Amino acid sequence: MNGTSTMMDFLEEPLPGVGTYEDFNTIDWVREKSRDRDRHREITNRSKESTWALLHSVSDAFSGWLLMLLIGLLAGSLAGLIDISAHWMTDLKEGVCLAGFWFNHEHCCWKSNTTFTDRDKCPEWKSWSQLILGHGEGAFAYILNYFMYVIWALMFSLLAVLLVKGFAPYACGSGIPEIKTILSGFIIRGYLGKWTLVIKTITLVLAVSSGLSLGKEGPLVHVACCCGNILCHLFTKYRKNEAKRREVLSAAAAAGVSVAFGAPIGGVLFSLEEVSYYFPLKTLWRSFFAALVAAFTLRSINPFGNSRLVLFYVEFHMPWHLLELVPFILLGIFGGLWGAFFIRSNIAWCRRRKTTRLGKYPVLEVFVVTAITAILAFPNEYTRMSTSELISELFNDCGILDSSQLCEYVNDFNSTKGDDLPDRAAGPGVYTAMWQLALALIMKVFITIFTFGMKVPSGLFIPSMAVGAIAGRLLGVAVEQLAFYHHDWAIFSGWCSQGADCITPGLYAMVGAAACLGGVTRMTVSLVVIMFELTGGLEYIVPLMAAAMTSKWVADAIGREGIYDAHIRLNGYPFLEAKEEFSHKTRAMDVMRPRKNDPPLTVITQDSMTVEDVETIVTKTTYSGYPVVVSRASQRLVGFVLRRDLIISIENARKKQDGIVSTSVICFTDYCPPLPPSSPSVLKLRSILDLSPFTVTDETPMEIVVDIFRKLGLRQCLVTHNGKLLGIITKKDVLKHIAQMANQDPNSILFN
Repeated sequence: MNGTSTMMDFLEEPLPGVGTYEDFNTIDWVREKSRDRDRHREITNRSKESTWALLHSVSDAFSGWLLMLLIGLLAGSLAGLIDISAHWMTDLKEGVCLAGFWFNHEHCCWKSNTTFTDRDKCPEWKSWSQLILGHGEGAFAYILNYFMYVIWALMFSLLAVLLVKGFAPYACGSGIPEIKTILSGFIIRGYLGKWTLVIKTITLVLAVSSGLSLGKEGPLVHVACCCGNILCHLFTKYRKNEAKRREVLSAAAAAGVSVAFGAPIGGVLFSLEEVSYYFPLKTLWRSFFAALVAAFTLRSINPFGNSRLVLFYVEFHMPWHLLELVPFILLGIFGGLWGAFFIRSNIAWCRRRKTTRLGKYPVLEVFVVTAITAILAFPNEYTRMSTSELISELFNDCGILDSSQLCEYVNDFNSTKGDDLPDRAAGPGVYTAMWQLALALIMKVFITIFTFGMKVPSGLFIPSMAVGAIAGRLLGVAVEQLAFYHHDWAIFSGWCSQGADCITPGLYAMVGAAACLGGVTRMTVSLVVIMFELTGGLEYIVPLMAAAMTSKWVADAIGREGIYDAHIRLNGYPFLEAKEEFSHKTRAMDVMRPRKNDPPLTVITQDSMTVEDVETIVTKTTYSGYPVVVSRASQRLVGFVLRRDLIISIENARKKQDGIVSTSVICFTDYCPPLPPSSPSVLKLRSILDLSPFTVTDETPMEIVVDIFRKLGLRQCLVTHNGKLLGIITKKDVLKHIAQMANQDPNSILFN
């Protein structure tokens, strides 16, 4: 029996593993989208044949919405759990509730009969000194409370870092730089897995409760994306297609921000503006739905007991005046300067951590930073409280019943009109609060640099907002006092008469928070929407926009990258930034491999190489794929085959197909050349060959090549001249070339 009659196209049935990707590889967006279109076409055609097929078609169309519902429910539930646990454990550092140890300070005092001014001093809540010594006054009681505060903080942070180190190393940090990279098509196995989800949820509560200068908002995006990735496995359509899965992860990121800030629309815009690489209209609707369900779930849980989704929801009633845009823009400039300073300092510190022995002792680093933070934080009441409570206090507009130091004004009740209190002279409490806030600002500015990037879950939104809110409140009180004592000045005379309520310091805090967050992350549209959803104040959109835009311009003038892009570059992830312009006049032949003095390009011929020849090529090289040509002499291009597909197909053929040996010829065409009767069976692998690989000519300008890579999400592109194969350009080559042109180290791109 001759060889041709024993041929069979081995891959008519798809093999498990073919079309999948190795870890730390980039997906082929074009191939994934094409496979999804083929699958969809097949389901549509079959739906006309029977009722069962029609039902299958309907369930397939509905599965995306069902998945969004599940993601929203799970993300909202986890966010509620994290909020409640973190609130309780933060209060645990200061004391315990006798009515039930599981109550936090606020919930403990709800049923108490204390007066409104003494609402924090109810008999059911005992500080550690009252519990151990029997009294809470005096130096020894203060030292004991101080000691317990530091001990609890160290216990929480050490437990967090040990859990991360032992069970899920990927659970550290904020997760947004990695999620941006994953959404651009990169594969980091385990980053969105179930262990990462469990450990991140537990350690996030511990890290926030320890009092470190970090927030839970960034990590909540990671948690929501883990939920999305795990739930994708319930649906074949998303389990088997990496591009479809990334659409789901974009929507999950929106749900994460939705529950972090109680801002569903802001979440969708954040996903679109900040994290997503590919965001079709369908994903926009689904993100909206997922964010809505997540926010609704969190609202049902009501973690703060105030029917709000966040701790620092505020409502202001006074309109702002046009002249106030000047201090708002000053806050924008401060936010931009702080953002640029923070990014440079934090990246320098993280680079030091990566390149020196410091990186080998993550537990010791967390211990030292927590100890310094707790020791410095306790004496100052504004750093002792949780950062969310601090922001809530700073955003607050002082009312008659407010008992905090920030509201200790000299009251003259003869001039009150309804709810609106007039601008009043600051009392001694306000001046004390100003000094304490100034010290808190200095501490937050510097300690956050060393905290972000440690081996515990750490978000940046809340510390950035705290820095801006403190600066804003300080400026707001200064402007308020200026207007009170100098209301006859020309700038105040038209709109701020004596006894009027014209300046709202809480509004300045809100604008400052937006400015600093914008300076660090370079968000604009989504930031403004998140802030106005937080505060319910539509009329304050213009001040927020002015501050956000100013901070972005100032920060961009100093350094182009936001914190997430800077961390992506520091870690060497293969991320092609869509916002950057490529303006250099290089051509494809300058970037392609092989270069002039390099060995020739490794290729496979369409019908003249044996199994042994191909296996030798695969073992001797580490490339992720190989061009297939007609023959070595002609170098005419036929297609492109992936290394992983080749290995899996050959292994399976050896096991399942008779007569496949090392000397069997591999054929990538429909019609294989006739072989002598004695030769072994031919292995046909045409079905794993990509017959339409992307090609450009050697004279194509690199700016067009870079655009093609960005917009189509390519892994590689072949370079031809008159139809003959000359070389190959991979995503890594493009990134190295961009780095080289920007005078950076091209070898900083770690992964392929």
